[in-house]
Amino acid sequence: MKPAFLTVFLKEMRETLREKRTVALLVLFTLMYPVMFGVLMQQLIDRATRSEREGIELAVIGASQAPTLMAQLKQKNITVRESAAMDEPAIEALLQKGKVAGVLRLSDKFTENYTAMRPARVELWYDSAAEKNGQRREVEDVLEAYGANVASARLLAHGVSPATLAPIQVQRYDTGTNASRSAGLIGGMLSMLFFPAFFCGMSAAVDSTAGERERRSMEVLMAQPARAWEIVTGKWLMAGALALAGLTLELLLAHVVLGWLPLEELGMSWSLSWLDITLVCVVGLPLALLAAALQIALAMNAKSFKEAQSTLSIVLLLPMLPGVVVSMMELKTSLWMYAVPMLSNQTLLREVSKGVEVGALPYVLTFLSAALPTIAIVAFASWRMKSERYVLAV
Repeated sequence: MKPAFLTVFLKEMRETLREKRTVALLVLFTLMYPVMFGVLMQQLIDRATRSEREGIELAVIGASQAPTLMAQLKQKNITVRESAAMDEPAIEALLQKGKVAGVLRLSDKFTENYTAMRPARVELWYDSAAEKNGQRREVEDVLEAYGANVASARLLAHGVSPATLAPIQVQRYDTGTNASRSAGLIGGMLSMLFFPAFFCGMSAAVDSTAGERERRSMEVLMAQPARAWEIVTGKWLMAGALALAGLTLELLLAHVVLGWLPLEELGMSWSLSWLDITLVCVVGLPLALLAAALQIALAMNAKSFKEAQSTLSIVLLLPMLPGVVVSMMELKTSLWMYAVPMLSNQTLLREVSKGVEVGALPYVLTFLSAALPTIAIVAFASWRMKSERYVLAV
């Protein structure tokens, strides 16, 4: 003979799965964020590597006056397109077409000033609203390097070492790994992966408590030979199963998407293994059950179906607060963060994605931080179920 709570669980799950439209919306919501995140990251990669794939096209007015500069531009994969003299409206019209990264105009006295070792004016026209700012910065780097080379050559011609202008030589060593840079950039996006734990079981939790009470089917259920804790446990496990399914699916899909993206083009990497993501999913189990227990308990104490929906919609904002506060205060990762539900899961995933050896304690704390309050909330809901005031909604 099956336990009573299992019978309630199967009954609630069948009724929930009959609502195919609701289930389809939950699946769509779960799949939407990883796919959207992957598309946005792919666009970022395409934008960052567009210069390497397509090259840079630069319109130059008066190119014949600086053949060395033109040669240096071509060495950096910058296509020089010589143009006739243009006034300012013509230059603006050319830039608006978006075919060139910028317009380089050499003054009429460029050669004269260059020969006389006076500053030779070069004008760089560009459109800051266009999507070619990266290409424009590469052109500026070439111009700066060219100016530095000319200055060094002039100093040597006067018997002065160029090292005189650089009394301090700074050598930079970046110890950050691709994985840590990845976590720094997409850490905030990773935190959103845990929200299905609070969304996927909410409608089922409300319908199986406040909804059944309004339909008067709760009285029939409570008249069966089942104790209050068995009824609550069955409903809680049903909502928790939906939340866990959504959370696991979202984490696994995000892992696949991030592993497929060429993040190395941005100097990043996604180093999590299937074992790592599996452990993250395992310690996410109590979070899904905590969300379901909280929703069941709050919906039970609401006097109507609409009130339960409104209450839970507001409560959904609570899981966001710890992560937002920590990010705004720019706090370093500390052990206490693993004792806060939701924040602990976000922190653990961020640290693991950096390639850091976190040890066993953060996993244990993350598991217990959600498991312990879950037991307390389920016990409270079971006690509340025994009250006639709940059944009569008074």
